[in-house]
Formats: sequence, C-alpha cells, structure tokens
Amino acid sequence: MGYMGDRSTLLETGRFVRGEAETGTGAGEPAAVVSAEPARTGADRRPAYRTDEVFDGAEADAASDAELEARHRSAADKGDPGAMSVLGALLLRRGDLAGAEPYLRGATAAGDRAAANNLGVLLHQRGYPDDAAGWWRVAAVAGSAPAAHALGRHYRERGDEPAAEYWLRQAAESGHALGAYGLADLLEHRGDGGAERWLRAAAEQGHREAAYRLARHLRRRRPQEAEQWYRQAAARGHRRAALHLGALLEARGELKEAGRWYLSSAKQGEARAACALGFLLRDAGDEDSAVTWWLRAAQDGDGNAANALGALHAARGETQTAERWYRAAMDAGDQNGAYNLALLCAAQDRTAQAEQWYRRAAYAGHREAANALAILLLQGGDAAGAEPWFSKAAEAGSVDAAFNLGILFASRDDDRTALKWYERAASAGHTDAALQVGIALVRDGEERAAERHLRCAAGGGSAEAAFRLAALLESLAPPPEPVALGEPVAGAPKSESEEWYERAAEEGHRRAQVRVGMLAAGRGDTAAAARWYREAAEAGSRNGAFNLGVLLAREGSEPEAALWWTRAAVAGHGRAALRLGLFAARHGDLAEGQKWCARAMELGPAEVSERAARLREALAEELSA
Repeated sequence: MGYMGDRSTLLETGRFVRGEAETGTGAGEPAAVVSAEPARTGADRRPAYRTDEVFDGAEADAASDAELEARHRSAADKGDPGAMSVLGALLLRRGDLAGAEPYLRGATAAGDRAAANNLGVLLHQRGYPDDAAGWWRVAAVAGSAPAAHALGRHYRERGDEPAAEYWLRQAAESGHALGAYGLADLLEHRGDGGAERWLRAAAEQGHREAAYRLARHLRRRRPQEAEQWYRQAAARGHRRAALHLGALLEARGELKEAGRWYLSSAKQGEARAACALGFLLRDAGDEDSAVTWWLRAAQDGDGNAANALGALHAARGETQTAERWYRAAMDAGDQNGAYNLALLCAAQDRTAQAEQWYRRAAYAGHREAANALAILLLQGGDAAGAEPWFSKAAEAGSVDAAFNLGILFASRDDDRTALKWYERAASAGHTDAALQVGIALVRDGEERAAERHLRCAAGGGSAEAAFRLAALLESLAPPPEPVALGEPVAGAPKSESEEWYERAAEEGHRRAQVRVGMLAAGRGDTAAAARWYREAAEAGSRNGAFNLGVLLAREGSEPEAALWWTRAAVAGHGRAALRLGLFAARHGDLAEGQKWCARAMELGPAEVSERAARLREALAEELSA
C-alpha cells in the first residue's frame, strides 16, 4: 500500500476538478465592474468608453487620452453632444467621476445612447444601481448592446432571471460578446441546453472564459474541438485552460508541450498546474525542480502538492517532515493527507493513531481509508466492526473492499453472499475475485461460466487460476485419439490445457509443475519431466518428490530415488512410504521395511494400506522364520 502522492492518484482525487468556471463574467474580468459601450474583450480588459459617431477603434488606439481630451474639450464646452460624450467617457475612464458626470448628462440629454450607457456606469460606480439601471434602459432601448448587457447583469444580481434573460439576449443577438457570455452563463445555471450556442458565439469573438467553458462542454463529446478551444483560451492567458490543455497533452504523452502549458498556468498562480509540473519534472529526473514547484503549490493551498511532498519525505525516511506535509494537505481539505498519515503511523506500528487517521479519512468518504480501517479492525478481532466499513468502501467503488467482503462472508460459511461480492469485484477486474467465482462455479457444475472467470483471472496473472483453468479444459476435452502404430508420441502438439499448466508452472505453481512433468513423461520427454518434478519437489511438493523418485528408479538411480521418496513419505505421501518399504525389503533391511509399511498403512489411501499390510505381514514372517 503506497502513499498517495503519485500521478496515478491525482485524477482520482480531483487534481483537475475544482472550479469549473470562475465567478463573474470571465477570467480576469471583475464581476462588479460593468463595461461601458463599446466593450472590449480578450487580452485588453480595460473598459473603453467612446461613441460610435465620433471616432472609431483605430483612432482610440492611436491617440492618447490626453490628446483626445484636448481635442474634444473645446467642442464639448460649446455644447457639442458627440464631444461631450467622448470627453465624459475619457474622464470616467480616468476615474474623474465628478468631471465626467456633467458632460455625460449633457450628451444624454441630447439623445446620445453611448453617453446614457456610460452615465449608467458612472452611477453604478457611485453606488446608485437603480439610477444606473434607468439610464442603461434608455440606452438599451435605443439599441446599445453594452447597455443591454449591463442591464441584464443588473437584473440577474437582483434575482430577476426573466428580465435578465431578456436584456442579455438583446445584447447577445446584437453580437455583443459579453452579452452572449452572460446569457450562456444564465442558461447554463438553469440547465438549459442552449448555453453552448452562446458560449460559442462569445468564444468566436475572443472571449477567453467562454472559450474555456465551451471546451468543458465539448470535452467528452468532441474532444478534438474542445482541445482547440482550450488552446484559444490558454493563448489568451486563461490559466485553467492552460492547466487542462497540459493535462490533455500529458495524457497523450506529449510531455514537453504539456510542461510548457503547465508552466504558463503555474506562473499565473494556478497551484494545480504547479503541482502537475512538479510531477512532470520528478518523472524526468529533476527532483529538485519538482520540489520547488510542489512547495509553491502547497504554499498556495494545494493539498495534492502537500501530499507529494509528504510522500517524498516518507520515502527518504524523514517521517516528521512527511507528517508535517500530510497535515498541511489535511488543512487544505485533502483527505488523502489523513489517509497517508494513517499509512505512516501503521508503518511505525502506531496502530491507535493509524486507526484515528483512517477513521477521519473514512468519515470524509475516502474509500481506501475505509477499506484499510476495516482490515485493521479485522486484524484486531473486531469482525463486526469491520463489516460496515468494508461495505461503505465497496459501495463507494473500492474493488478490494468488495473482495474482502467476499472473504469475510466465506469465513462465516455464507457462500451465497460471499459469491455476490466476489462477482462484484470480479466484474471490476479483480483477479483473485475472478478466481473465487470460477472455483464456486466449478463446484456448482457450471463449467462454461467458470471457464470465463478463470480465463480472466489467469490472464490477470494468477498462477492458481491458470492451473485450475488447465484442469477444467483438460476435463472438458474429448478423450485423445489412439496413437497410430509407428507414430511418435513426442510429435503431438501441446493442448491448450497443457499451455496453461506450463504458464502456472513457470510462475512456481507446484501442482502445475507436477502435472507438466507427468505430461512430459507421457510424451517420453524424461529430461523435461525430471526438471519439473525436481522444481516441484524442491519447493515442497510431496507428489513431485514421489514422481521424481519413480523416474530416477526407472533410470537405475534407486538410491537417489529413495532420498526423494523419504522426503515425500515424511511429508505424508503413502505410496512413497510403501516404495521405501519395498526398497528396504529388497535390500534385506526387514525392520526398516516394516517401519515404512506401518507408515504407509497410516497414510493410505486404502489400496496402499492394504498392500502395505500384506507386505508387513510377509516381512514379519520372514523375521520370525
């Protein structure tokens, strides 16, 4: 059981889950500020106040505010509405609300809709939202899309969603990016499927938060298109888009580019990106740089980074430092910290403290902590206390807990309930559970269903499953065709069952090794048979020792055979004891022969016991003669 500080745990524990979208109008756009007409989007988020009638965007970008102010003040003072509107907007942008208000009011009185919108902005900034809404309505009715957007925002803040939708839709249908985004946000909040259309409209005009949220909408249905929107938002400085883009690229193995986007996001203050960058650097062998980014992320409150630092120090044996970082992870709201702290305590035999931290994590919904707590209780003899925690972990999706429940119920002879949990774990790919299901089905006579589960378990690396599958296939196979006269037995191809026996034997399964040896001997390959029998015998198999003795005796090495029969007989093999009795009798050691016959009679089976009894009687008669 390893510490949770590795990449494999991060997606499961929510590394990229928090914060689907920022509050407000978008990334970097304060929710409390209402943009004035016409609004800018993209990298330049500073409100631009101007009128369409007096100058265009190119002129605004080229001329400084001071030049514009000097150019329009004279005309504004003479009562030119357009000049008053521009001058009021410039003063408003500069923060001179007192200076801007008379010009904006003058232009508004003359019917300038941009001035009405900007007057609404001014009043909103002064703390008169209702008065601001009145002027925004004037401008919106006159066709101002920014004013309609501002009015929609005003009504949404007050909970009047129908009015908010009406005005936001007016702005959106006029091609206003912020209006489209605001409408999408409202529709998404209500669960309306029409949100995607307006997110797309805003994103196509360069709204980076809309691009990010559109990508989130598309990530499962159209991942390639989602990636393009992530790229657009990330290129415009959206830090979470850069984080998710990095995650997509990392999953594809494009680690260098993923690292660049993680770095971009991390430099903008995204702690999760700093944590992810740390893992990339660690995997690349640059542990020192990884620690630097993990420290930065952990100090910004990222629990995953704190866990990573804890795991790093735990691996170095620096348990006090590891404990400090695991506690920091808990303080950041990451219950993996409590689980890891429990593992640390358990490794130090601090069982009471381990139980305390397992409980904390388990009560917070950590399924592996619940499973570990149940194991701890079971080891302490509290099976009744363990069962509900196994159940909680299993219901939360822990495959190990489902398997453990199977073991628990099997120990109570409740085979039906045990099988239910074994089947649940097996369906999730648990190898040992699939083996147990296969064994149960064989016992119930459902060989074909058993075969499917045994194949799953054997394919998962279970030597026992491979052996049992081989035995099942062998029992289901039709009897072999008789060998034609003169046909070499060794030339026959291996059956599937023999291939599974060999796979199990190569994994060290002693019964499989004996069976492979028997099959090899049946083909006349005594060298292979001896090798497999010897491996099984040296691993403690009494059948392997007996068969090896038989093979050696046939080849004339009866003294060595007797050594292996002795090992088998001591381990409880009746036939080996009978062979030793015969061996001793042939060599004239009648007392030794009687001893082994008595042992064979004890061990059986019945046929061996009968033969051993007759031999013992004969030896007794010989001794008394």
